[in-house]
Amino acid sequence: MAADAAKTGTALLKLRAEDEEDIRVISAILQDALVAVGDMAYVGEDRRFVLVASRLRRESVSAGLERIRCGVWFDEVKTVWRQRFSRRDAERILVLLAIRGEGSNVLRIDFSGGAGIRLEVGRILCHLDDIGEPWPTRQAPRHPVEGGA
Repeated sequence: MAADAAKTGTALLKLRAEDEEDIRVISAILQDALVAVGDMAYVGEDRRFVLVASRLRRESVSAGLERIRCGVWFDEVKTVWRQRFSRRDAERILVLLAIRGEGSNVLRIDFSGGAGIRLEVGRILCHLDDIGEPWPTRQAPRHPVEGGA
């Protein structure tokens, strides 16, 4: 994978988060990522929650607006609560707004429209690895401005 990245000039991210400050970095990278409900799963025997997202590559502004797929996983997960979506809606696309810590043992993944995931964890341990090659996109995220237009 690293050889492919070197040929195309694409830098693939590979990050690890172990505290709330690290989670804020991963959250910023994943803001506006697209996640299909069917691309999220809890693997109970490994105590791991995983998802695959199509994130915006903000670190490569000279290439224009691009997306790249990335795998994200959280280890030492004890419980998973889903809010305002069902696992049966596998094709539904959620827009990731933020990942935030609520103390050392709870992580929240917030999606647009009030959907969310709450993870109870033994400790914060999250990984993000880019997968494959980026592709151009014209769909820039739009965020409403507070107090008006």
